[in-house]
Amino acid sequence: MEQVWEPHAPAAAAGRPLPVTAGGLELLVTGRPVRRRESGGVLEVTVAGDDDVRVEWRVPCVDATAFWTPDIRSTGRLPAAWSAPARVSLSRGAPVAALIGTGDTGLCVFAADRTDALVGAGVVEESGEFRCWIQASRELTVRIDISRRPYAHCLAEVADWWLGDRTVRVPAAARRPAYSTWYAMHQDVSPAAVEKQAALGKELGLDTVIVDDGWMTGDRARGYGHCGDWEPVSLPDTAAHVRRVHELGVAYLLWFSLPFVGRESSVWDTFQEYALTRADHLDAIVVDPRYPVVRAHLAGRLARAVEEWGMDGLKIDFVDWFGVEDPPEPGPEADCATVSEGVERLLAQIHGRITAADPEAMVEHRQPYVSPGLWPYTSMIRAADCPLSPAENRQRTVDVRLVAGPVAVHSDMLMWHPSETPEQIAVHLINVLFSVPQISVDLAAQSPGQREALAFWLGVFRERADALQLGALRPARVDLGYPMITADGGDTVVVARYAPLPVATDGTWRELLVANADADEAVRLTGGSGTAGVAVRDARGRVVHRGTADLTGAEVAVPRGGLLTLTRTARP
Repeated sequence: MEQVWEPHAPAAAAGRPLPVTAGGLELLVTGRPVRRRESGGVLEVTVAGDDDVRVEWRVPCVDATAFWTPDIRSTGRLPAAWSAPARVSLSRGAPVAALIGTGDTGLCVFAADRTDALVGAGVVEESGEFRCWIQASRELTVRIDISRRPYAHCLAEVADWWLGDRTVRVPAAARRPAYSTWYAMHQDVSPAAVEKQAALGKELGLDTVIVDDGWMTGDRARGYGHCGDWEPVSLPDTAAHVRRVHELGVAYLLWFSLPFVGRESSVWDTFQEYALTRADHLDAIVVDPRYPVVRAHLAGRLARAVEEWGMDGLKIDFVDWFGVEDPPEPGPEADCATVSEGVERLLAQIHGRITAADPEAMVEHRQPYVSPGLWPYTSMIRAADCPLSPAENRQRTVDVRLVAGPVAVHSDMLMWHPSETPEQIAVHLINVLFSVPQISVDLAAQSPGQREALAFWLGVFRERADALQLGALRPARVDLGYPMITADGGDTVVVARYAPLPVATDGTWRELLVANADADEAVRLTGGSGTAGVAVRDARGRVVHRGTADLTGAEVAVPRGGLLTLTRTARP
């Protein structure tokens, strides 16, 4: 292999790279190859050494259309080989990527077993090849899939590989639609406001309320200067307030910006010597989890929400801020060699305490901290903030979902202008159909039509949760932002259509749902056989047509924001 110009190259792994032929690939391995397994176009290679180890390989960049990762919208374009590598850690990203080809094939889907690694990938301009490499400390197993199967299937296998024989328990409540205060209220939260929205949300099908920033301060100027004490300044008589929410049949999660200690907190001076990095523009420092005193303080503050106030879980924000590239040398009080080790101990301590108080306690994390190493400590992963951006919300939820394994995936909170149409509200919901929706508008201000659209589609999320959240996910055309997505739940198959594309009706389903988020109402059915019963509902759930359709080539009018349901009594 010719040398590649690398202006962003990290320190090279020690030792001379050794050529190794395996699984039809020519590998360059730095370290000792200690194990190798090949099966069905999938290669696993383990290397070990006394320092950093590395595995590098290339594939022909033929028929390639996109490069995929679960990071925030890095999906799509093919990077150049000289691009800066991704620095993956427990608190940021995941060690997985995919080169995708025409027909949604996985040309090269690769992953590592280490949560902390450098991952490089890109087009070699001199040869037209796609070069990939992964580097980590001391020992590394790399899984390379060149089977050319559908990329989504290959990524699901990566998630299974990561999970192994671990058991990760996700409470059922983590898969139910939720209300968030953030976009609707920002910091202006109060018991009365929260209880009002929780009651209205329950009527519409929202089973959880997530109270965001503002509860721990009377200040409404944003920023994080008041983080650290975590006293419920804006939620007085907290336990009684939580009980009133529970009496509505609604679960309660509370937000914490985990790493931040703010300038206005009583512990500001105490934790200066334990600063991992400064965030002066936020009036805060990021504290260093390598120190037991830091972990004890944070775990005690967060666990109190469940242990003392009776809440049902935590929204843990900004874990990615622990991912400092060059952390300071730890002092003598530190008991962890790396920041990632401290992060894991901290999250394990928090999770252990809240689940001891309530085995069904939930934890929300947020993209980009999507590492499989965090699965034991979370119940759900939310897409990164993208207010009023339905296409971005769709892409982010799908990117996370593809390698989320057993963990529930939530949308970023849905919001809209007070005069938004019911049809566009339905479009917002359809764009996150394969995740758990979070809603953040003033529910009391919604018109009857807006409420009808919201209630109808929340009902679809709830009634079809098994197929939508647990069915085999098949997102089409990564390069175009997933203009069509299918979830195959066996008897029930759900297709969401975001562009004027035909819908395949083959397969052995008994019920096929087609959600139409495109302005083109002419939904063309192709590729099936026989006939099926037809029911078409508009964005507000009102039936506008019933009949039958020929699955080999019929065209059915489905309004924007509407739902087509095809049913058949016998399998083909």
